[in-house]
Amino acid sequence: MLHITDAMVDTLVSTDQALQAMHRAFAAFGAGEAAMQARERTDAGGVKLSTLGAVIPAQGVTGAKVYTTIAGQFNFVILLFSTETGAPLATLDANAITRLRTAATTVLVAQHLAPANARHLFLCGAGVQGLAHAQQMVQHFGLQRIDVFDPYAPSGLEARLAQLTGLPETQIRRVAHTQGVGEADIIVTASRAKEPLFNGEHVAPHALVAAIGSSLPHTRELDDALLARAQLIAVEWKKQATSEAGDLVRADPGLSLAGKLVELGDIVSGRHAVSAQPGIRLYKAVGVGLEDIALAGVAYQNYLASQS
Repeated sequence: MLHITDAMVDTLVSTDQALQAMHRAFAAFGAGEAAMQARERTDAGGVKLSTLGAVIPAQGVTGAKVYTTIAGQFNFVILLFSTETGAPLATLDANAITRLRTAATTVLVAQHLAPANARHLFLCGAGVQGLAHAQQMVQHFGLQRIDVFDPYAPSGLEARLAQLTGLPETQIRRVAHTQGVGEADIIVTASRAKEPLFNGEHVAPHALVAAIGSSLPHTRELDDALLARAQLIAVEWKKQATSEAGDLVRADPGLSLAGKLVELGDIVSGRHAVSAQPGIRLYKAVGVGLEDIALAGVAYQNYLASQS
């Protein structure tokens, strides 16, 4: 059976294709034409095994992502099947897919929820996901300034971001605290923080905040002040977000967040009309199987096309 490596994924799938795949997948899910399997976690002796999946008939694929978490490190594999015959199609390393699909989904959210003419990105966390988000955000929105808060990032961060985004190093600034979030149009939190990273009262009243760093119910990156100010909170899938996202699970029950939660599929399809009134919009991601299987399907189809 075919095996597609991370290196192959990087050559087979562009960021534009990843974005298009996320749009199609969430539109299908919102229309009831695709289904997801929620994440299951099993652990013993410090080793965690997680699985999640999706069925996407319009794309002709179904499958599951399986991954381990050991000492905070992840390794991902996807098994892809045909929805027409049920036969296995391929296995895929999924570190590259996870990186691509997470940032592409945030870009999809930003296309619908970010303020017009956004120019300034504040990035909390400059690991694999933080860098991928900076790259795709600049590519799709023409951002002109990036501030980065990450006490653990190695030296040379500005040069690395300049290389990835095409921005001059002079427009990329490493900061020692998060007080400057109030100047940003878009804030992305891609950290392993266990407690809120900044005071939500400081966020600009027009900003989009995308919290993508955690899918654990006991950790959070955003505080109650920001949740209270939010006009809308976009999530991939309410079922998974309300059980996994510590930002929501640990929120003060008095905030009554349920009325603010909107699934991305409803936004993409237009079933939920986003208010034209300015306001803070939040996106809380946990990562769902729909994203993985949709992008694995694209990688598989592109591989077949490359061999013909």
